[in-house]
Amino acid sequence: MAEPTGLIAKSGIELLSFATANSSKVSILLEELNEAYGKPEYTCQAINILKNTQKQAWYTAICPNGRIPAIVDHDRGDFVVFEGLAILSYLTKHYDSECKLSFPYDSDDYSVCQQWMVWQQSGIGPMQGQANHFPRFSKEKIPYAVQRYVGETERLYGVLDTRLKDRDYVAGSDRGRFSIADISLLGWVGSSYLAGIDLKMFPNVKTWFKRCSDRPGVQRGLSLPFPSPFRNEAFEKRLESGEEGLKETEDALMKFIEDAKKQYNYKYASP
Repeated sequence: MAEPTGLIAKSGIELLSFATANSSKVSILLEELNEAYGKPEYTCQAINILKNTQKQAWYTAICPNGRIPAIVDHDRGDFVVFEGLAILSYLTKHYDSECKLSFPYDSDDYSVCQQWMVWQQSGIGPMQGQANHFPRFSKEKIPYAVQRYVGETERLYGVLDTRLKDRDYVAGSDRGRFSIADISLLGWVGSSYLAGIDLKMFPNVKTWFKRCSDRPGVQRGLSLPFPSPFRNEAFEKRLESGEEGLKETEDALMKFIEDAKKQYNYKYASP
């Protein structure tokens, strides 16, 4: 994969992302918009965060925070938007004219949708991100941090599970309808295993995720710019294939998480 050195598109939306839970929300929305309207045209460039591409000067000129995702709307004067929630709001404002994936601005459903999106960006995102990091990637294994972030992520999944108890989707009247409130969560829930979260604990979330994942636009969006090796199904396939040493490694990791919880007397509770 060639290393990007700048923008390459002249028209449409240019998406700068990687195969992460946070970036996938934008590619899912773009695919769903194309399902609904046949537009907008978009180009996707992979920004390799493992090589710190997002810290290069050309990229930080677009996103001062040096994080993914970001978009450039070449059809609107090369307008730049960074941060996932802001991108979802921008794209639906300008490209979801019939509110097929969002809600009318003056409706209560609009406010409810915004509330759950903010909940995702301020809760699930940062907490699950730390739950990914401390057990798997931290050079120092810190039991307190592990049980703190895995436990808080479990609590948040419990909140979502309760929300979905009598609903098909997160926002919208009655049983709800598929919208950016759901899209904002799909990448995170789809990689819950990485954070030590067992979706069997959250049956409503598991059913909701399957319902959303059956949508072709979601399937394509989750595979851009390439399928993530950290998706739940990727782990399942690797475990089922009998990959050498993987089961032993994963069993040891899950035991470490459970031991960390016991050490600090963690008890699941939600909310």
